[in-house]
Amino acid sequence: MTKSFEEFDVHKKGIVLTKLVFELLNNKSLEKEFGFKDQIKRAVVSITNNIAEGSEYNSNRQFTRYLKISKGSCAEVRNMLVLSRELGFCNHEEIQKSYNLTIEISQNLSNFIKYLDTNNKV
Repeated sequence: MTKSFEEFDVHKKGIVLTKLVFELLNNKSLEKEFGFKDQIKRAVVSITNNIAEGSEYNSNRQFTRYLKISKGSCAEVRNMLVLSRELGFCNHEEIQKSYNLTIEISQNLSNFIKYLDTNNKV
């Protein structure tokens, strides 16, 4: 029996990252940065959405495609975190946990893609 997307550890980590990013966006210095906030929200939600959507195709090729999109969204979130620091919206300490989690999720997605390619299983 195939696992549902909710059972994948990388999906669970994506949920944690989403919560962290949404908490970070409550920062007062981001109050008027609607476009910035909207972009990072869409990117972080895209990570888990693509894992979920890809898992439903019952095709390793399609699932891998969506995992790669999810990986790209993860990199986008990491970049937005760097930008939020560089633009003075947040400090290093505020973004560090989220930043580290994006690296971990990205690596997990890479490993998942390799697993699917090697073992031809979902």
